Amino acid sequence: MSVTNNITSVILIGFPNLQYFTYLFFSWLVLIYCMTISGNLLIMVLYLVSKTLQSPMYFFITQLSLCDLLLTTDIVPVLLHTVLYGGSTITLIGCIIQFCVFVISESSECLFLSVMSYDRYVAICNPLRYNSIMTHKFCVTSANVIWFVGFIVTLGDIICIYKFDFCGPHIIDHFYCDFTPLVQLSCSDTRMIHIWLFIAGFYVIMGPFLVIVTSYVYIAITILKIPSNTGRHKAFSTCSSHLTVVSIFYGTLMIVYVFPTNGQLLILSKVLSLIYTVLTPLLNPIIYSLRNKDIKAAFCKLKLYF
Repeated sequence: MSVTNNITSVILIGFPNLQYFTYLFFSWLVLIYCMTISGNLLIMVLYLVSKTLQSPMYFFITQLSLCDLLLTTDIVPVLLHTVLYGGSTITLIGCIIQFCVFVISESSECLFLSVMSYDRYVAICNPLRYNSIMTHKFCVTSANVIWFVGFIVTLGDIICIYKFDFCGPHIIDHFYCDFTPLVQLSCSDTRMIHIWLFIAGFYVIMGPFLVIVTSYVYIAITILKIPSNTGRHKAFSTCSSHLTVVSIFYGTLMIVYVFPTNGQLLILSKVLSLIYTVLTPLLNPIIYSLRNKDIKAAFCKLKLYF
């Protein structure tokens, strides 16, 4: 970290105008936090103990759960303190670490969602070659590469931020250390990190999004060619959960980061950020389990052991 820093800590304001809704909002967040941790851990445990879930799709779902656990434990505890006490003081180093953990979890989730769309593409458009393409080796290698890419993106952020001189203000009007408020703390030239994040963002956000869109275009074409309504419904149901998660995740992510507008209200940005940092990790295990007979069956078997 630069030796000319004038600030050593920052204050996260969070949601300062809650007034009479503070305890209600805090209780709501605690409930969501507990449910998120429990739901994602449950999916990971079910995958490990159930033989019926040993498939590429469930392997990637567990990786997605790992991303959600990482994101939730990074954001929510600080958010809870911020809501309860009307603000939260965090060291500058802690703020940067929170941002880096956020980057590695979100960038990895984008890449995992794209690989999962490819899995659905192979399953629907090329089912006879599914087992030969989506092998265990392919899945493990893909997961390792994705986490490595997330680490490289985060390392690039750290290298850029390391060159910054932070001179204030030391107040962040947000509930976590996001890119824009963090950069605003610096009095250095920030063009380097803007260029780096533009390049990295294209490959880890827009790149996977293009893969997802392309995959679902081919999936839609294949489904429409199925003669029976039952067959089309069955084919679509295999990818509906993933499509729902992608829509929620990318919808809010792109509004905040990819298509910013000068007139965008700060409170709107906070609410949208709340959706993909707090609600999405909760919704993912719910969406993937509600209509999934395999996960329900594995859960029922697990209950028999207790």
